[in-house]
Amino acid sequence: MDDSLRSVPPESVDVGVDPLSQGDLEIETYQVVRPDGTYDSDRVPDIDDEALCDLYRWMLLQRVYDNRATKLQRRGKLGTVASGRGQEASIVGSGYALSDDDWIFPYGREAAALLMHGLSMRDLLLYWRGIEDASRMEGANVFGLAISIGSHIPLATGKAWGMQLEGEDSIAFANLGDGATSTGAFHEGMNFAGVLGAPAVFFCQNNQYAISLPFDEQTNANTVAQKALAYGVDGIRVDGNDVLAVYNAMSTARERALEGNPVLVEAVTYRRGAHTTSDDPTRYREDEEVEEWKDRDPLERYQAFLEQTGRWDAIDEEAIREDVEEEFSAAVDAADAFEERGIEEIFAHLHEEMPPELEHQLEEFRELLEERPDMYDYIERRPKG
Repeated sequence: MDDSLRSVPPESVDVGVDPLSQGDLEIETYQVVRPDGTYDSDRVPDIDDEALCDLYRWMLLQRVYDNRATKLQRRGKLGTVASGRGQEASIVGSGYALSDDDWIFPYGREAAALLMHGLSMRDLLLYWRGIEDASRMEGANVFGLAISIGSHIPLATGKAWGMQLEGEDSIAFANLGDGATSTGAFHEGMNFAGVLGAPAVFFCQNNQYAISLPFDEQTNANTVAQKALAYGVDGIRVDGNDVLAVYNAMSTARERALEGNPVLVEAVTYRRGAHTTSDDPTRYREDEEVEEWKDRDPLERYQAFLEQTGRWDAIDEEAIREDVEEEFSAAVDAADAFEERGIEEIFAHLHEEMPPELEHQLEEFRELLEERPDMYDYIERRPKG
């Protein structure tokens, strides 16, 4: 055997190859407002005072909504709920930068973004009761929520490609968590978007946990943003608890996407609550960590900015809370009044025309309910809608 072909221990090889490593990458975490409320005046977005105050209202709406929805779930009136507590700046700042013609591909925590995009609160509550009417969501340019983690990312790319082919001046906006970046669907969707130059923005709310798995245990990458380089797309890393920074980052990302440059945005934030109402976060993280992030509360930070710039006096926080509470209560009443659906709804919308297999299953289910009326009574006792 030729000695030149024999394997040599890596430590003894020195052929002058200088590999690129993470240490060669320096990615700024973009910020406008610091945790103490001080700010970089050159980076404050060029929007009027009403809009600056409106951002606070939407963040407060997100927080009130999460509190009320969680309580409603505990009373058995909603299914599993995923709270956005602690992520309000990421949710609102990104959603506020979108155009009405853009499409949102949500992942479950971004209630305020969906509501400001035109989805009614009643329909959002109905979704968490297990009723999703695609026509109502599509009327607001909102795709169905992705419960299977990361599954919506290739769909967002496909939608963006379709809009590009149609010459539309709009983007597909995919919300996702850091856990989704460890799925195959993420890599497929990102790579395809890069190849096509699709008008898509992939907005990762890196809230530090993929359910119970810490970020640094699910990837060896220092950041999510750096993963954009592998797909030939733009990457932005932003302080996800700074609503103005998120707004600026998303506005830039949207412009780049419309030019044919897909963007991966990493908003560094923290999930203050549980992953969902079915989760117990005390089993995998320490109280000290939660308290540390509590000091970076996005609402308190933005309030400090508004106070320092003389805009806080224009905000009546108590009145906003009362308005949101009333809106939520009205949405619950409307959801309760929603017409009862028949059992055929479970089978009717899987195919354009119901195949014989499903027709057979539907008939068997009807027969079962006739034989076991107690099962139907159980269904009747579940929340309407």
